[in-house]
Amino acid sequence: MSRATEQEMALVPASGADAFLERLAGRMGAEAGASVVFGEPVERGGVTVIPVARARWGFGGGAGSRGGEGGGSGGGGGMIVSPVGYIEMQEGQSRFRPIPDPAARLPVLIARGAIALLILGAIGRLRRS
Repeated sequence: MSRATEQEMALVPASGADAFLERLAGRMGAEAGASVVFGEPVERGGVTVIPVARARWGFGGGAGSRGGEGGGSGGGGGMIVSPVGYIEMQEGQSRFRPIPDPAARLPVLIARGAIALLILGAIGRLRRS
C-alpha cells in the first residue's frame, strides 16, 4: 500500500463494519503461519517426517441501513486445511511424498465413464444398421 493511500485511509473514520472486518482480518492473519501448513516434525528410527497441508482462508462482511431506520452489519470468515503430503528426511536427504486425493480423480473417472457410454452407444447403433 502506498503512503498516500495509507494517509487517505487515516482520514476516513472507520465504521463499525470496517472495525469488525479489521479485527476479523487481524485474527485470521495471526493464524496464518507456517505452523498451519507445516506440522510438527515426528522422528522414528532415524527418519523425520514433517506433515504438509494446504490452507485457504476467506472472509467478508458488510453493513447497511434503511433510509434513516437503524442499520446493521455482519460478517464472517472461515479456513480450510487439507493434507497434501509430507516431507521425509533421512540420512541427510529429503523428499516430498504426496498424499493422493481421491476426490481429485473423480472428474477423470466421470469423463472415462462418459466416453465408454458414447463408444458403447456407437457400437450399438452400428450393429443395428
